Amino acid sequence: MGRHMSQASKAGWLKTLHTWHWISSAICLIGMLLFALTGITLNHASWIEVNPKIVSKKAQLSPAQLAVLKPAADEKDHHAPVPPETRAALAQAFGTSIRADSAEWSADEIYLPMPRPGGDSWVRVDRESGAAEFEDTDRGWVAYFNDLHKGRNAGLAWSLFLDVFAVACLLFSITGLLILKFHAAQRAMTWPLVGLGFVLPALLALILIH
Repeated sequence: MGRHMSQASKAGWLKTLHTWHWISSAICLIGMLLFALTGITLNHASWIEVNPKIVSKKAQLSPAQLAVLKPAADEKDHHAPVPPETRAALAQAFGTSIRADSAEWSADEIYLPMPRPGGDSWVRVDRESGAAEFEDTDRGWVAYFNDLHKGRNAGLAWSLFLDVFAVACLLFSITGLLILKFHAAQRAMTWPLVGLGFVLPALLALILIH
């Protein structure tokens, strides 16, 4: 009776582990494929030719638009948002949205950095003359996905996704390890292969990485 209960308990645990294993694998499947592929492109970045596309534009703010940006005599360098009317004027002049939440203000100019995955944009405004410059650099789809891999300039939503993805990967790996434990008695190579998966990268790190 006790043996029967033990087998029933083991079967129940194994079923639960299989359930969580496939659920976590389904959640992180596409992410794992993306991260595996971009791991290769990041590891061999020198093999991939990149020809950035750069677009530059110039504009002139009107005297009324410039008035709200005139520096005070005792003003120091600081970070602050650009007035909404100025953002709207710049967006209309350059034909693009101005996504910078905060700008770098100095006595001479305002600089709005707008980095993004796979590219970069910026706007510079001369606070005396009202002359404005815009530049956009697009490094292509490979750079875009590489930056997503690193979580670079991707925003809060992508950062939260990375946290969820990491938890799903941990759950997938831990449940996989426990499933291996249940089947190890019938599969003699289970623990040698698990050990190899640990020892090989450890040896490479200790011996070949300096």
